[in-house]
Amino acid sequence: MHRVVCLIVCLSLGAFLMAADTVSEQAKKRHFSSIVIDTHDDTTQRLLDPQFDISKRHTDGNVDVPRMREGGLTALFFSVWISGKIMGAEAVKQALQQIDAVRETVRRDPNDLVLSTTAAAIREAKKRNKIATLIGVEGGHMMGNDLAVLRTFAALGVRYMTLTHMENNEWADSSTAKPEHNGLTDFGKDVVREMNRIGMIVDVSHVSDKTFYDVLATSKAPVFASHSSCRSICNAARNMTDDMIRDLAKNGGVIQINYHVGFLSQEFRDYESAHPDVEKEISAEVKKRCGENESCTLVAGDALVREFMEAGKLPKVDWTKIIEHIDHAVKVGGIDHVGLGSDFDGAVMPIGMQDVTHLPQITDALLKKGYSESDIRKILGENTLRVLSEVERVSHSQNANANPPK
Repeated sequence: MHRVVCLIVCLSLGAFLMAADTVSEQAKKRHFSSIVIDTHDDTTQRLLDPQFDISKRHTDGNVDVPRMREGGLTALFFSVWISGKIMGAEAVKQALQQIDAVRETVRRDPNDLVLSTTAAAIREAKKRNKIATLIGVEGGHMMGNDLAVLRTFAALGVRYMTLTHMENNEWADSSTAKPEHNGLTDFGKDVVREMNRIGMIVDVSHVSDKTFYDVLATSKAPVFASHSSCRSICNAARNMTDDMIRDLAKNGGVIQINYHVGFLSQEFRDYESAHPDVEKEISAEVKKRCGENESCTLVAGDALVREFMEAGKLPKVDWTKIIEHIDHAVKVGGIDHVGLGSDFDGAVMPIGMQDVTHLPQITDALLKKGYSESDIRKILGENTLRVLSEVERVSHSQNANANPPK
């Protein structure tokens, strides 16, 4: 077993060194001088494990502080996630536990991390050579149908909320469940309005197409998709159609490209659907390795699927598919409306993007495609900073006269 682990680690290290050698000095300079923001990361689940220390380098998973620094990451949104089947008081309790875990992680590592809630704070973190730590709640079910809980989340530093996860909640339809509400209910629209008022970004990843358009009709501030890719390239309900990308751009929003192989590659998606036994084999092995440990399940699943791709048991998905989605989204929605939302530690990364250290490859690939320095900076983080700033502006303008819904 130890030999197998060593082999995997050595192969991964060799792949990284080969990739690092291909990144030009010009790309490195551009990348490390830019503000680089990842709007969706599931390492939060690992923070709940007392044995996991994010300040130390790990040989598994996708993210830790040493690797974030090596990849030139300026700011990371830690995702607070629980199953959409858990609702009510228990959902609120578990969400608060994860928010606390992020805040405690920052408190324990003040030399590297700083809790940030504004665009200005992210810029300041960059100047101080710290990693800006932000929080997103992945699923409106965690607010327990209570706007007071939503306001509590905001007070604790939550900067966005994904309206749904894989399941519908009691006021919004998900993209991966049978519609119940025809989009947003009246209360769901109140949630969007209150998020505008308190300066929280409305996240439309995971929501149904009808929910998406109800959000655009309701929100007075730009919204974003924190981790979605392009449906015209890979037909996943979680991805956005070209019309949705265009309409999101008209709203001033940003589509943050997701790195999950099942949202990048139609070939992978089709093969997986046609060969359910492969998925069962992977699930059984993950269960054997992890039991009921959720953070282990996410990390082991990512590694195991990539092992299957390398062995030819699944179609290989190369990291350059990320560039294909970025380029398509830019052509459809415009350069001001595309960013990065990896889904690190919560999804299966393509070959060559095994962890956060590989981010400079994106800058290098965009340079080689002819993107200008200013356009690359927009994709890496400036577009997200603009959305943050605009959401803050709308909140400030509303707060003087707004009466919060009861």
